[in-house]
Amino acid sequence: MSLFRRDPVQIIAFQSYGTDTHFYLRGRALEDESIDLEKQGFFSLLVNSWKRMESDEVKNAGISIQLPDGTVLRTKSDNHGYFKVKADLKGLKAMANEEGWLACEVSYKDDRIKRSIQNRNRFPAEILIPSSTANFGVVSDIDDTILHTGVVSTLKWRLLYNTLFKSAKMRLPLEGAAAFYHLLHRGKSGENVNPIFYVSNSPWNLYRYLELFLRQNDFPKGPILLRSFKDILKRKTEAEKPQKQKEIIDLLNTYPELPFILIGDSAEQDADIYLEVAQQFPGRIKAIYLRNVKHEKKLLRVKCLLEKNKTTPALMIETSEQAIQHARENGFIA
Repeated sequence: MSLFRRDPVQIIAFQSYGTDTHFYLRGRALEDESIDLEKQGFFSLLVNSWKRMESDEVKNAGISIQLPDGTVLRTKSDNHGYFKVKADLKGLKAMANEEGWLACEVSYKDDRIKRSIQNRNRFPAEILIPSSTANFGVVSDIDDTILHTGVVSTLKWRLLYNTLFKSAKMRLPLEGAAAFYHLLHRGKSGENVNPIFYVSNSPWNLYRYLELFLRQNDFPKGPILLRSFKDILKRKTEAEKPQKQKEIIDLLNTYPELPFILIGDSAEQDADIYLEVAQQFPGRIKAIYLRNVKHEKKLLRVKCLLEKNKTTPALMIETSEQAIQHARENGFIA
C-alpha cells in the first residue's frame, strides 16, 4: 500500500500473552477491506475469502501502543504489515482483569498515514497474563481438533471448501470440545483460570475468522497463534522446527513454573511435535490428548509413536467424554 493513498486503514492486534514484567503484542497494519464475517451466500463468502487472502498491508508505518497506566510503546510495521512489540515493564498483572486480560490501544503514529484517517485511529488490543491461581496451561490445535476442517481429505479439497465457502458461523465444532475446554480452564477447584492457547498452521489472514468461530461456539477466550503466508511458502531446512512447535516452546519458556496439557489430532504432525516437546521439557507436560481423525494409515503411525512413548501420559481419544474422564481421574478438572 502506498502511504499517500487515501484508503481507509486499520490495525488488527492479535491477542497475545505476557507476564507481570514482560509485555508482548503482535498485530498487522492493513487497509480496511470491510470484510463482513456475518454474511452468508456463495458470492459473499467467495468475495470475503478473497479479501482475507489478498490483504493489502501498510508497510513501514509508525505504530503506538498505549497501556492503561499511560505507558506508550513504539514500533513499526514491516514490509508485510506485521509488527511485534516486546518490552520489559513492571506491574502489568495489576492492570489485567480477573481472567488475566490486559487491555490497551494501538494507533498509527505516522504523519503520512494520519492524513488519510478520517475518524478512527484507535484500535483495541489485549494480552493475556495468566492468573496466579492457574495450575497449568493448555495448548490446543484448531484444525480437526476443535474445528471440522477435512485436512485429511484427498488433496485437502474439503479443507479448501470449508475455508473458502463456509462462514465462521456455519462451521461446526467437534462435539463436547467447548465443554471440555471450559472444564480445563476452571481446573480442579472450579476457579483456577487456567490459560488456553490456540495454535494452528493457518495464516494470520484467518485470525478474525477463527476468533469469531471460537467466540460463536463458546470456547474459552485465549490467544490464537498462527503464522504468516511467507513462512508457509518458505522452504525450511531439515533442522528447522515447525512453527507450531516454536510457539509451544516459547510458551514453556515464558512460563517456566507452569506445566501444560497439549491437545491435537492424528491428522498431521501433532503427535511428533508434542512428544518431542515432552522429551525436551521433562516433567512439564501433564498429558497429551490426540483426536482420532479416522484415517487408517495416519492412525497406525501415531499409535506406533505412542507405544514407544515413555515420557508423558498420551491418550488417543474418539470423543471429548474420554478426555474428560481421563482429566478428571488425574485431578486436572473437577
